[in-house]
Amino acid sequence: MTMYHELPCIKYEDEAFVPALHPVVDEVPVSVIVNGRTAATMMTSPIMLQELAVGFLLTEGLIKNTAEIEALAVRETSVEVITTNPQKLLFSKKSVLSGCGGTTSFLDTRRLPKVRSDLVVAPETIIASVKDLLSSPLHRLTGGIHGVGLVKADGGVVSFVEDIGRHNALDRVIGHAALNGVETAGCFAVSTGRISSEMARKCLRAGIPLIVSRGATTSLAVELAEKGGVAIVGFVRAGRMNIYTHPERVAGAPPLPERDG
Repeated sequence: MTMYHELPCIKYEDEAFVPALHPVVDEVPVSVIVNGRTAATMMTSPIMLQELAVGFLLTEGLIKNTAEIEALAVRETSVEVITTNPQKLLFSKKSVLSGCGGTTSFLDTRRLPKVRSDLVVAPETIIASVKDLLSSPLHRLTGGIHGVGLVKADGGVVSFVEDIGRHNALDRVIGHAALNGVETAGCFAVSTGRISSEMARKCLRAGIPLIVSRGATTSLAVELAEKGGVAIVGFVRAGRMNIYTHPERVAGAPPLPERDG
């Protein structure tokens, strides 16, 4: 399935206006309906809707594993799920915007789990994974897509997904892992864009012990990751990186310096 369409535009080049076509990424609303109730409506790319729904259910704590899914049906603009606990109440409907903004979550962040993993990844593997996975032809073509990959400690790629929103892309790789029996404790996530508290929270819920990005992170993401056992590595580019939490997950890294104050 294509993820973009050629749309007409007017380009201004060399002091002249020129009619042209330009590839623009697709954005569609997709609802996740759990036990007859709408749990979320996502503005997302129109691909891998089963993986998106499963990953969302896991990272929102609506299911603990795929064994709790009794039935799942993918429609054109929705995914309908029946779980083994149909009486479970959803206290609010969540709207997930494509712009990767923060939203209220079903989870109380004070009750997030701790990641149990002995994962250690070589810095060379982190750098190579970011360079290889995030050099996207679709991004170069459209300029409007995020990418997230799930990678093993030795650099082997489990999955790579592109979406207009990086949170949705992360849910998809988590859903793909769950549906294929992949142990996320032995993997790390590679992402474009900022590592927000939402990205850190999803990794905690999914048991992913390390998330890396060529972009920045936020203070709340660092706080959640530090408490939950997730290593955050940002600004991975040109042979460099910043390690913000749990440096023991990066081979050869020394302890973090003490904070002032």
